[in-house]
Amino acid sequence: MTRTLRLWSLTLLLVALSAVLFACGGGDEEADATTDGDKLVVGTDATYAPMEYMDDSGEIVGIDIDIVDAIAEEIGVEVEYKNIGWEPLFPAVDNGEVDFAVSSITITEEREESYDFTDPYYVAKQVILVPEGSDITGFKDLEDDKVISAQINTTGHKVVQDLIGETNPNILAAETMPLAITEMLNGNADASVGDNSTVNEYMENNPNEDVEVIEDDDNVDQEHYGLMVKKGNDEVRELLNEGIAKIKENGKLEEITGFVVE
Repeated sequence: MTRTLRLWSLTLLLVALSAVLFACGGGDEEADATTDGDKLVVGTDATYAPMEYMDDSGEIVGIDIDIVDAIAEEIGVEVEYKNIGWEPLFPAVDNGEVDFAVSSITITEEREESYDFTDPYYVAKQVILVPEGSDITGFKDLEDDKVISAQINTTGHKVVQDLIGETNPNILAAETMPLAITEMLNGNADASVGDNSTVNEYMENNPNEDVEVIEDDDNVDQEHYGLMVKKGNDEVRELLNEGIAKIKENGKLEEITGFVVE
């Protein structure tokens, strides 16, 4: 092989290696949740109507989704939704699979130890769903050897644990809120505890069910929902806070929720 041919072969080899290395580097960039500066990937659990759920066409819709869409419009970014489920939602934020989560997530001191939250955008409270004629009139009655269902690791689940004990076998922790309500309807639980928005939505969609909603404001506090980001991700959190402030100021948030969130 002549010296010229050897140089030409070496050049081709270097070009080929550069192409391989470039391709590998591109793959790493695509693994990030944020594919570019104008797009954010959003995780949710679309089983929580009216806040987030799947419509008949398979689209993720709901009050939370409308709020995030309004925020995205104000801050000039595109959003992509991923229906991940409730339990997997938290590690998805941790490992960067999504940029933030929206799923009726109550801001609590315990959660703030592991995640950061935006300013509140929604106010809710826990209520009790019971069969008609039940002797349950408030949260204190749940302490009397009642079996209670709730969606696992939600605020409702935590409220029940605080009432009757974290490891009490009378707690039925279901994967979703609809399953928790089904446990009560099937007679496996005396009551089901959940957010007022979801329980009231169930009542509206099932007017013939012999059930009733118990509100007990004296024994349960209001809750505030926030958008959840990875601990220390100030860039995304501050961007979302900017959007929340804008939709509060221009009235879009009140238009979506029906009430003012301070």
